[in-house]
Amino acid sequence: MKNICLILCSTLLIIGCSGKKEAVIGETEFQQKLNAEYKDASTSPLKAKDLKTFEGLDFFPINNTFKVTATFKRTPNSPIFKMPTSTDRKPEYRRYGIATFTLNGKEFSLEIYRNQKLMKTEEYKNYLFLPFTDETNGFASYGGGRYIDLEIPKGDTIEIDFNKSYNPLCAYNDKYSCPIPPRVNFLKTEINAGVKAFDKH
Repeated sequence: MKNICLILCSTLLIIGCSGKKEAVIGETEFQQKLNAEYKDASTSPLKAKDLKTFEGLDFFPINNTFKVTATFKRTPNSPIFKMPTSTDRKPEYRRYGIATFTLNGKEFSLEIYRNQKLMKTEEYKNYLFLPFTDETNGFASYGGGRYIDLEIPKGDTIEIDFNKSYNPLCAYNDKYSCPIPPRVNFLKTEINAGVKAFDKH
């Protein structure tokens, strides 16, 4: 009788273990969260055919060189403008500030924006948007540039972690409407950090 119970318990244990979800791929919490979102059919921007074989996004190796502390100059009098997108949609943004930082011995500046519609919601009231392009676009990274999500800083500095840069949804599916990074936000250097190009699209 004991042997039967032992066999039953062992069988249930095996079934229980095999029923567990696979661990989400990713070196950091950011990567794991993004992969989990893209793997979930209810939140994934992937096309059905790509979702079937999706295991995880391709990232550049984590490199703290691309995690910078920038001086942040607010631009409160900047006019509201309509940012071009990959479709006819033109969401309204305002340049919230300019971030200036040093990377590999060179100084760069990027404009950071605030979505005028999202700022009225509780969830995104402190949200800032950083779209940018660099010299990896069209090769190692998506040709249309990448984005970084930020929050309004309390002081006059802001942390920009390019390891957390991600592709517009258009990189995976043409049905989306994606903001096009302004030309002023082109970095004349290679940002080998964050999400790489999605080769299936």
